[in-house]
Amino acid sequence: MRLKLCGMLALALFFSVPLHAQDAKALVAKAVHSELAADQNDHSLWRYRDEQREQNKVSIVVNTRQGSVKRLIEKDGRPLSPAETQAEDARLQEFIHDSSRLAKQKKDAANDDKNATELLRMLPDAFIWTVKGHTADTLTLHFEPDPDFDAPDMQSRVLSAMNGDLVVNEKQQRIQEISGKLTRDVTFGYGLLGRLHQGGTFRVLRSEIAPNVWEITETHVHIEGKALLFKNIGQQQDEVQTDFTPVPAGTTLEQAVELSKPKK
Repeated sequence: MRLKLCGMLALALFFSVPLHAQDAKALVAKAVHSELAADQNDHSLWRYRDEQREQNKVSIVVNTRQGSVKRLIEKDGRPLSPAETQAEDARLQEFIHDSSRLAKQKKDAANDDKNATELLRMLPDAFIWTVKGHTADTLTLHFEPDPDFDAPDMQSRVLSAMNGDLVVNEKQQRIQEISGKLTRDVTFGYGLLGRLHQGGTFRVLRSEIAPNVWEITETHVHIEGKALLFKNIGQQQDEVQTDFTPVPAGTTLEQAVELSKPKK
């Protein structure tokens, strides 16, 4: 999800009393409010480099109003061969002319955004928050699971089993980083449907890629477990996104395919 402010009043309130007197939960709620408000107002489109380190692949992603194009440009540390590039061109042409696949991508993206928004809204209440540190630009808050929090679904059950830190950019009240660790095993269906093991970690970093526009630039997830019928499951993700450049609002999918080609 993008999740693109509290204004001067919020900042004035924040600095008007000593840091130790602040309600940490209220500070988190302010940052969540800023993220949700910014997301509603941000309609920007971007071209960026997506490096999936766990798969040793590099792609170029281009957003459009109709969907996103993702072109593989490197694998196993080398550029694609001419034959592989031709096959990738053919795959993209097939994709942008397949209405069912475009509809599925749009539906999946909307569902991801919905889930991310719901989890973001839960942050203040899912944890017990304390102020951990303060620099000139950031505020770091520590979170521990709140035993009184009633997780409504499987995603939030995983969330509520985490502890970790949240870093907020104070000037804009935007979430800059969140990292956590599973404090216990998380089971589904009394362990019959699945189990995520204690000790799994995640870390997400966000950067301001344009004035007041924040995007996820690094995602690191390392969680292991078991799924139905004892099949091993694992979420191993080390993804880095760089080289963000704006894409015009009227860009078509055909133009996105051309924009996704590596720059010479």
